[in-house]
Amino acid sequence: MVSVAITGNGPVELHPDFQAFIMEVDIWIGADRGALTLTKNQIPIEYAVGDFDSINEEEKDAIQKNTNFFEQHPPEKDETDLELALQKAYDLHPDKIYLFGVTGGRLDHELVNIQLLYSIITKGIQGIVADRSNYLELTLPGEHTVQHDDNYPIISFIPFTQHVQDLSLSGFKYPLVDQTISWGSTRCISNKLLLNNGTFLYKEGILLLVKSCDMIPV
Repeated sequence: MVSVAITGNGPVELHPDFQAFIMEVDIWIGADRGALTLTKNQIPIEYAVGDFDSINEEEKDAIQKNTNFFEQHPPEKDETDLELALQKAYDLHPDKIYLFGVTGGRLDHELVNIQLLYSIITKGIQGIVADRSNYLELTLPGEHTVQHDDNYPIISFIPFTQHVQDLSLSGFKYPLVDQTISWGSTRCISNKLLLNNGTFLYKEGILLLVKSCDMIPV
C-alpha cells in the first residue's frame, strides 16, 4: 500500500502531531505554505506545489532545499493550492491520502476541503482529514471496522448524503440497529467504543466518520 500525505496552510495550532503519522506516510506533499510547515518539522518533501504567494524568498529557499520537486504556479488559477497538490497525489496512484493543515481559518476553505474527501473516495482511494483534535473519513455503504485511538476517543457519524439508511453500530456504548439518519440529525454524535474496536454497517448513502477529542489548551 502507498500512502500520501498533503499538508496545507491551515492554522499551525490545529496541526496534528506529524510524528504520529510518520510511519504511516510514504510520500509527503506540501501545498503552498504547508511545505514550509513540513520543512520546519524536518519532514522531507517529495513535491512542493502552489503559488507560494504567502511566503518570503528566505522561506521559499528553505522549502526548495527540503523538496525533490518544487512546482510554482501563478496566483491567478482555477484550482486551489490544495487541489493542485491533490492532483499530484492522484498521479502517484496511492491507496490512502491524508490531508493535514486543511481545517480551521476560513470556513469556506474548511468546508470545501472536507468535501474533497468525496473526490478522493470516488477514485477508490481512502481519504482522511486529520488535525489536532479531529480525524475524519468518508465511507461508502458496507461494513466497516473502527479502531480505538487514544488521541481521538470520541466517535460520531454524520450523514454526507441527505439520508443514510439502515445504519447499525456494534461494539459502541450506544449501539444502533437498522436506523436511518438524515441531515440535521444528532442521533449519532459523541459515541465511544466499549473495547478496542467496533463495527458500523449501512446499506445506502455516504457517511462521514468523525473521531475526535476535546481540545486541550496549548
